[in-house]
Amino acid sequence: MKKLMSCKVVHLLNHDNVRQLIFQYYYKFSVQLSMHTIEIIIFKYFIWLINLLAQLEEFGRMRPVIVVHGGAGRIFKEREEGCRTGVVRAALRGYGVLKPGGSALDAVEEAVRSMEDDPHFNAGCGSVLNEKGEVEMDAIIMDGKNLASGAVSAVKCIANPIKLARLVMEKTKHMLLTDHGAQLFAQAMGVPEIPGEKLVTERSRERWKKNLEPDSNPVEFQNKSFVTDGWVGSPSALAYQFEIRDLGTVGAVAIDSEGNVACATSTGGLSNKLVGRVGDTACIGSGGYADNCSGATSTTGHGESIMKVVLARLILYHMEQGMSPEMAADTALEYMKTRVGGLGGVIVVSSSGEWAARFSTKQMSWATVKDDELHYGIYAGERHTKSVAEALASESEGL
Repeated sequence: MKKLMSCKVVHLLNHDNVRQLIFQYYYKFSVQLSMHTIEIIIFKYFIWLINLLAQLEEFGRMRPVIVVHGGAGRIFKEREEGCRTGVVRAALRGYGVLKPGGSALDAVEEAVRSMEDDPHFNAGCGSVLNEKGEVEMDAIIMDGKNLASGAVSAVKCIANPIKLARLVMEKTKHMLLTDHGAQLFAQAMGVPEIPGEKLVTERSRERWKKNLEPDSNPVEFQNKSFVTDGWVGSPSALAYQFEIRDLGTVGAVAIDSEGNVACATSTGGLSNKLVGRVGDTACIGSGGYADNCSGATSTTGHGESIMKVVLARLILYHMEQGMSPEMAADTALEYMKTRVGGLGGVIVVSSSGEWAARFSTKQMSWATVKDDELHYGIYAGERHTKSVAEALASESEGL
């Protein structure tokens, strides 16, 4: 509690107008002390104090921000527009929760649920298949207010794993349930099961079949090439760099008007993965992390590499050392690339409302809304901008 209060006090005192207001009222009080009787001074002091507290509360209210991603990797040309539309829709839905005063936790869940229902992404109904041709999904959600977290892994026949992850956080004393245990918990919570076939898209099935061919490599992260840059060791050391092919892990981070942050991440994992394989998404500190005293982040990319460097927590550590969200993200991604040869992407929001969407892959679909303004893109350096009103008006017609 003391740590949380200190975070809020520091946040308030970081506002120049708050400090100016404090000095203003201090000056007024000092002048009145020399001019009036103590009774009048006390009365006026309390009036001023009430006004001061009201204005401090107004100054202290954070402008809500949401950032979402639809996965880092290679996005085929014919799927680009669908991915852009999907992340924009998710960001708008999340912001729709935040704008009237809703919580960051509700916002990130709503945004991720939107993308789980979108077959363009590798989550929910668009999930890739394991080696047996089945969907197994992972998800995590975390509340930066109290560091509470819930996650599920290797779950089947659930339309929205992020909803189940939140139930784990709020209805159990645990942080992660997996496979059959998660299924039993879902049944106990009244979460409806759906036939596994309803989560399988034609694209996922074709991809699974192709990876079963004798000359194919079912590993999602193909060995792209040998390179000499970016590997710990001698300059001539050869390093594997992994190409991420058309993945769509989804995630969201947000800060609400109360200054609380949250993150959520959901995925179907790797195509043709071993049964029971669990990647970074469900692992706290890897697939996501949220702490009101620093910020929130959600990751995407090569799961095993992300776990090795605990990417989400690493980014927040850099921010705690004074880096901006963008610099922290770039530093952590570069470390993952040079240390273990992994590529990926991240979205970040700081406790002061700064945000970043960064990636070391060819592409990553992302979108953010702040101050009623929408930004979105896929390629490095690409950023389209619209007002929220314009985006909402044109959402049904496409971008």
